[in-house]
Amino acid sequence: MTLRTQFLLFVVIIHAVLIALAAQLRTTNPVLFVAAEALLLVSIFLTIQLYRGFVRPFELIAAGTAAIEAKDFSMKFVPVGQREMDQLIHVYNQMIDALRQERVSQHEKSFLLERLIQASPAGILILDFDGRIEGVNAAAEQFLNQPGAALLGQLPAALPGAWGPALAGLADNQPQALRLSGLQTFRAHAAHFLDRGFTRRFIMLEELTQELIQQEKEAYGKLIRMISHEINNSIGAINSILHSFHHYAPQLHAHDQPDFTQALDVSIARNTQLANFIANFAHLVRLPPPTPQPTDLHALLRGIGRLLQPQSEERRIKWHLELPASPLVLRFDAQQLEQAVLNITKNALEAIGHDGNVWVRTTAQPPAVFIENDGPCLSPEVSQRLFTPFFSTKRDGQGIGLTLVRDILMAHGFAFQLHSEENGRTVFAIRFN
Repeated sequence: MTLRTQFLLFVVIIHAVLIALAAQLRTTNPVLFVAAEALLLVSIFLTIQLYRGFVRPFELIAAGTAAIEAKDFSMKFVPVGQREMDQLIHVYNQMIDALRQERVSQHEKSFLLERLIQASPAGILILDFDGRIEGVNAAAEQFLNQPGAALLGQLPAALPGAWGPALAGLADNQPQALRLSGLQTFRAHAAHFLDRGFTRRFIMLEELTQELIQQEKEAYGKLIRMISHEINNSIGAINSILHSFHHYAPQLHAHDQPDFTQALDVSIARNTQLANFIANFAHLVRLPPPTPQPTDLHALLRGIGRLLQPQSEERRIKWHLELPASPLVLRFDAQQLEQAVLNITKNALEAIGHDGNVWVRTTAQPPAVFIENDGPCLSPEVSQRLFTPFFSTKRDGQGIGLTLVRDILMAHGFAFQLHSEENGRTVFAIRFN
């Protein structure tokens, strides 16, 4: 039974008793009966006023409670002229103002945080209470190469490629480096936050590719310049002395002259080869900025095919140029891109060895070139180190070919990838947009 019902029941009983008593006085004491009736009317009037005084606060409290329950912080009350009630209304209005201000502040902070997450260059994965991806920003979509809708609901350990194994064992506050395809390098960092009193995790992915490449280029550039300076100085002086020794050959016995001359020529030739060896590394360091000009990509690819045709025929390797007759004109530095594609195709020939195929095809929308070969597939270990300076799988390789390709394509701003596909072909893809 509600307090309101109890009050009404009490009032009805009291007035029923008063009416019954007044009825007994009607015949015995008319004067007292009239006084009792007047008192009864006053009592009814005061009861009505008292009822209104009690019920109005209850109604306001009920309305305020319903508004708070509905999270409607816009409802406020005006004073009613009762001191106790006005105090309650004043406290309620202050509370509503504080709640409304807090909610507006939280919405503004949430909106700002959401905008910061979306605009962040770092990829951010927000996980739910079960550890599945609940939120993802644009940078993470780009790094993972998947749309956000496809990522939602997945476990980080189930992500494709090298991402899954790398994120599966990622512990909080223990950053882990991850290198993809021997080129892109990322740092993954996991942490947690509280949501409604429960712990949730998020993962931040930062790309370090450009920074690491610049650092390693500065390091090996300094080393190459120092080595090149010392070796070239020594080789120049040594070759000068060796050439001067030829003048002493006639002074030797006839049977000693051929050995003496041959020894000098071998020493000079070896010094020259060493100088050329160092020059190749120095060329990698001194790569000039590209000067893009409109160039027909198809003509450039056909020229490289003709250049390598004798070598390919000797190895019984067939070229398949799947190029449209119409030109594909793009802006790039023709000399540098030709050098890059030449290194790529030579690597394809060396990967095949003998008796194989090389496919070269392009697409116009989006503009891209794909160079494929059916040589041995790349192992995961090799894939991780493909574009690392001085790394080579060849016995006498210097490990600068793919590094030069990397630097040329990155200087142009072209996206590229080297990987083995399920059909057994190894593909080097260059995308020009």
